[in-house]
Amino acid sequence: MHIHLHHYDLPADFVPASVIAIDTEAMGLKYHRDRLCVVQLSNGDEHCHLVHFPTSDFTQSPRLCALLKRSDITKIFHFARFDVGILQHSFGIHMTNLYCTKIASRLTRTYTNKHSLKDLCKDFLGIELSKQEQTSDWGTPTLTSNQQTYAASDVLYLHELKNKFDALLAREGRTALAKACFDFLPFRGQFDQMVGDTFDIFSHTCD
Repeated sequence: MHIHLHHYDLPADFVPASVIAIDTEAMGLKYHRDRLCVVQLSNGDEHCHLVHFPTSDFTQSPRLCALLKRSDITKIFHFARFDVGILQHSFGIHMTNLYCTKIASRLTRTYTNKHSLKDLCKDFLGIELSKQEQTSDWGTPTLTSNQQTYAASDVLYLHELKNKFDALLAREGRTALAKACFDFLPFRGQFDQMVGDTFDIFSHTCD
């Protein structure tokens, strides 16, 4: 694992692959309240780029924003609903061409309720992820080495998991359904910001 730490933006010489894994760390799970602190990216080459935001100045990230908005790059997340939501909210952008391993797992592994990234890495790759730093203070001005390692581990295996789930989705005839779910994610994030994360647009009852 090779970790590259940056502040506020990606370096000018960073070249994204056609498929890139992305994750975020924030002060909490309510992005209208809790600010974005770290964006992790990996091309699937055992290198992880951490973009750290010591403050909530999201105007210093032109290269990162340009990458996130590119429709020709597939962006892999785990639980993309939150990550896409906080990225769109923080940078004022709209994202497309998304892939979520949690959604793919729920569509294909209907025999289990274990769909966390930790579960997927263990079941598919035989890798035990440590979640010790998950609830640490990501708003700190300086990230510890343990925080950096934890953040990197959340994106280093997403390419492999995507390959596994592409095969499973095809096997179960649910590739098109998965894509429809992925395409809805940017709008789900808008609902979460507008009316809260418990709002269900398809519910018969009115909230």
